Amino acid sequence: MRMVFSLVMVLGIALAGFAAWKTSQFINVTKAREQAALRRIVPTVEVFVAKKPLPFGHVLTPDDVVKVAWPKNALPENTFQDPALLFPGDGARQRTVIRQMEKFEPLLVSKVTEPGEDAGLNTRLGRGMRAFTIRVDASSGVSGFLRPGDRVDIYWTGTTAGLTDERSGEITKLIESGINIVAIDQNTEGGSSSAARTVTVEISPQQVARLAQAQMTGRLALSLVGIADDTQAAAADVDKRGLLGIEREEIAPVEAARVCTIRTRKGAEVVEIPIPCTN
Repeated sequence: MRMVFSLVMVLGIALAGFAAWKTSQFINVTKAREQAALRRIVPTVEVFVAKKPLPFGHVLTPDDVVKVAWPKNALPENTFQDPALLFPGDGARQRTVIRQMEKFEPLLVSKVTEPGEDAGLNTRLGRGMRAFTIRVDASSGVSGFLRPGDRVDIYWTGTTAGLTDERSGEITKLIESGINIVAIDQNTEGGSSSAARTVTVEISPQQVARLAQAQMTGRLALSLVGIADDTQAAAADVDKRGLLGIEREEIAPVEAARVCTIRTRKGAEVVEIPIPCTN
């Protein structure tokens, strides 16, 4: 009896599995026929669309896109269909989004940069940071050796006349340390590079005010920081005396001469008469 029951159970499971397999096959065949019929009615082309909302400045990766069937008669111009064109083999030549895209919006040539092309300066600024341009020449700009991504210390040279009684000549002072360079106007035409005339740095709004005032009241010079240097530059404050090692003379205070007097009355008038001091 138990053997018959087990045999019936195994047979039932086998029949159920066979029925599920046949049902799955039927569904797949039906779906394939429907898709084929749909293609005959509305021809489609597979194009890349955004898998999620993509903001401006976002670096495009294969995880951000998906291929979908798009009606051929409603296909926008300049779409991407070949993954080799959208994502070149060189990882350094990535594309950047230059127009915000919504989910399932087709990727167009006009909405992304060329491989490796910069999307703009504002995409390189951190949160709360600002771009500020400093005028430089061959001497103040480290002779054209500066590159975007370098860090520099910024020195100000100017006069303190009218601001303090102790120093009336020019003074050089470190005003900012470890500032990041984000852009340079250096030209490389004809295979030779010329020294930059301006350098754009990434700083906070408070630092913008400091550097704007420094650039208006004196001269700025940049000092390149080593790529592996993680030290903090010490405060620097040098004038001509400090440069030449001349110590400032301390002027001893002059003690006022002591005057002793006596008072005497002459009629209705009181007169003070000076006399030698005895103590």
